Amino acid sequence: MKPLKLALLLLPALAAAQDRYPVDWNKLEPEILERFTTLLKIDTSNPPGNETRAAKAIQAMLEREGIAVKLFAADPNRANLVARIRGNGRKRPILLMGHTDVVGVQRERWSADPFAAVRKGNVIYARGANDDKDHVTAGIMILLLLQRLHVKLDRDVIFLAESGEEGSMSVGIDYMVREHWPEIEAEFAMAEGGGIMESGGKVQDVIVATTEKTPRRMRLVAHGPSGHGSRPIPQSAVVHLAAAVERVGNWQTPIRLNETTRTYFERLAAISPPDAAARYRNILIPARAAEVDRYFYEHEPGHYSILRTSVVPTMMAAGFRQNVIPSEAEATLDLRALPDEDMTKFVAEMKRVINDPAVDVMPPASAEERPAAPPSRLDSELFRALESVGRRMFNAPTIPSLMTGATDNAQLRAKGVQAYGVGEIVDAAEGPLGGAHSDDEHISVHALTTLIEYMWNAVVEVAASPARAQ
Repeated sequence: MKPLKLALLLLPALAAAQDRYPVDWNKLEPEILERFTTLLKIDTSNPPGNETRAAKAIQAMLEREGIAVKLFAADPNRANLVARIRGNGRKRPILLMGHTDVVGVQRERWSADPFAAVRKGNVIYARGANDDKDHVTAGIMILLLLQRLHVKLDRDVIFLAESGEEGSMSVGIDYMVREHWPEIEAEFAMAEGGGIMESGGKVQDVIVATTEKTPRRMRLVAHGPSGHGSRPIPQSAVVHLAAAVERVGNWQTPIRLNETTRTYFERLAAISPPDAAARYRNILIPARAAEVDRYFYEHEPGHYSILRTSVVPTMMAAGFRQNVIPSEAEATLDLRALPDEDMTKFVAEMKRVINDPAVDVMPPASAEERPAAPPSRLDSELFRALESVGRRMFNAPTIPSLMTGATDNAQLRAKGVQAYGVGEIVDAAEGPLGGAHSDDEHISVHALTTLIEYMWNAVVEVAASPARAQ
């Protein structure tokens, strides 16, 4: 009974943390939008990035209110920003992270200027609206509120506005981990990767990413004799490559569940209609999993993907003239590995599936890769806080997820940080990624302010000192 009694004693202190630091979110909305749109109007398309412009803007916002800021840059044009609100040190820090760079745009495909932060009704259209300047704005606002409300903290709250997440990590998270780890070292972290799933105007569940697949690019390179296009030859590199791509593309890699995906399907089943609930329960039963897996492949590709290390052919290149048989042909594979995949064994099995000595399986010539890392725990103080906040704000369950995409949480998890991906309100049909990287990327004002409120409540719950300790 002692642990139960202790938990009951702590409940009033935890609940009071929210009440002791009330925030009028309606009153704060204009300021949130001003800071958000300021960042959206700074073109930080990567490449080339130019994130220092955004870092300087954030620096001005924070220093204006007495929050010290440090800039760290491997490239002068691509600075990372770190700011910290200090606690009493009873607990290790929590890190809030958002990246200031964005992917490029095809302007002709947008209905509005992607760097003008155009507002149409209650929706803001801009590149970076939900990937990832909403999280950057959340970090700014949380630090400002901690400062203004004089929140007594048991742990430091650190904010990292990082560069280079969209494909040039050497100037961003890799640089910070390698060269400036003490500046961002933390017990917990919150960054992008989750979502508040809404359907018909009602929140159904809150997705929190606790792990993610590890991107591993691979190449298939087929070799053969060159020749005249008028004379077919059986050793054609193009024919060998085509056959290899077909075999890899149709390869049904094995199902493997981990704690995150098992819990995901268990909790998803509990809130799903009967037919879907039965599938989600049956995927956990080995004798029934194969049938459900086939259904996922045809109808729910996201669920199919989180069950396995996946291999998808994405590009092919061969030849230089119509009438020349090339001596070499190449395909690029987007391989997304489960966190604990043994890549040596996996590549060996891929070679067995291809079964063609004329085709080499090779890594890319050069690429920035995220490290493989174990999942973050489901029983940590921060995950429990996120569950509590989800119930309090939305009366909805929190469901841990394995991301099929990749974030810079991977580098933090590899260093032992319990890192969690959270996100804004999105339509459940879109999934946690929402409109990231899409034309006309957008976010509603309500979704933005709700994300910040959600993260604020979680930070206060795990970082604010209990009332009796003040």
